[in-house]
Amino acid sequence: MNERLTVEVRRERGFVVVAVTGEIDISTVSQLRESLFEQADNGSDVIVDLDQISFIDSAGLGALVGASRRAEASGGSLHAVCGQPHTKKLLWLTGVDRRIPLEESLEQALSSVASSRDPSAN
Repeated sequence: MNERLTVEVRRERGFVVVAVTGEIDISTVSQLRESLFEQADNGSDVIVDLDQISFIDSAGLGALVGASRRAEASGGSLHAVCGQPHTKKLLWLTGVDRRIPLEESLEQALSSVASSRDPSAN
């Protein structure tokens, strides 16, 4: 393991996108948690893009759920992009998909968040 984790935060169409690359595990999760919690605490609608991760363990799953709770408490939301079958299956098996809406692509996630904020956009 020990694949380097990179976390890039940017804005797209008025929403925060947190793009994650590499392995999310106990030794790297603090970097992800810090970025997600900072955005979630701002009340932002956050999209975490997990399409470029190669591994995620329970610490990473916990960071996602924690960020979702914080975003909700601050008036925002957390959505995830997860097109990789093995990652999607893990999120389904652990029930994380019931807490965090999953989309196949960033485009779908951006549309989903926009329509949840503005129902007349449908």
